[in-house]
Amino acid sequence: MDTLSNSSSVSEFILLGLCSSQELQILFFAMFFLVYIAIIVGNLLIVITVIFDNHLHSPMYFLLANLSFFDLCLSSVATPKVIADFLRKHKTISLWGCMAQMFFMHFFGGGEMSLLIAMAIDRYVAICKPLHYKTIMNHRVLMVFLLLSWAIGFTHTTSQMAFTVGLPFCGPNVVDSIFCDLPLVIKLACTETYILELLVIADSGLLSLVCFILLLVSYIIMLVTIRQHSSSASSKAVSTLSAHITVVILFFVPAIFIYAFPFNSYSVDKFLSVFYSIITPLLNPIIYTLRNQEMKAAIKRLSSQYIGSWLDL
Repeated sequence: MDTLSNSSSVSEFILLGLCSSQELQILFFAMFFLVYIAIIVGNLLIVITVIFDNHLHSPMYFLLANLSFFDLCLSSVATPKVIADFLRKHKTISLWGCMAQMFFMHFFGGGEMSLLIAMAIDRYVAICKPLHYKTIMNHRVLMVFLLLSWAIGFTHTTSQMAFTVGLPFCGPNVVDSIFCDLPLVIKLACTETYILELLVIADSGLLSLVCFILLLVSYIIMLVTIRQHSSSASSKAVSTLSAHITVVILFFVPAIFIYAFPFNSYSVDKFLSVFYSIITPLLNPIIYTLRNQEMKAAIKRLSSQYIGSWLDL
């Protein structure tokens, strides 16, 4: 840790944000504030509903609740500061604050990526091996999936940040984004970073691409399989899978664009990072609740119980 402070003359980074117009920044403040409130409410609603509604105590909803928790954490890494920065003329972040943002962004991002794979496995077993579903997807397996998600997220971020925290930064210190991210910060180091750039491309970019392709192939196999089921079961399975596929696309495609080719400067990258860190955590609960009859019914049950108990008081 002393190496970083001794070798770096830069103590903070300047964030350029989305635009320089004061009027647009006020508009963005209002929009991002409302979106963040919706993220908190929507994802907390899923977590609370799954915990307290006995009808949702199944592997699929257990994984969905944990996905919502990851979304809450991922969006909270940078979004509160992003919102506050829209009201600031000078947007800065300390060196260690920048490192913390990158660490936790990849920690929760890597964990969510692993959890999406676990959710695909759950749907594969439910569709392709329905008679053995309860035996295969037992409580122990679910806990293994969850622990692996946290472990993979930690390994994913540590393998990159272990080399990043030792980089010397001696200027310039301007980050063309709304928060710190590895490709942008690494480019500011005043030393050769070619090996580290390759590590980021392999660890974040190619890994995201490979996982995305494997997930799409698995979902295609499942879609082909459910054609053999009855029409009612087939319709429900297709609806569930379409929600999962939509979430996978929303999560992986921006990450692939940002990290598979991270060291070429594209102005669109800052908007993709917004999509990856803010919009996707908002859309996930919308997709899973609006397209899921069981979830909507559970929310109504909990709402009626809460209102009823409040009226009794």
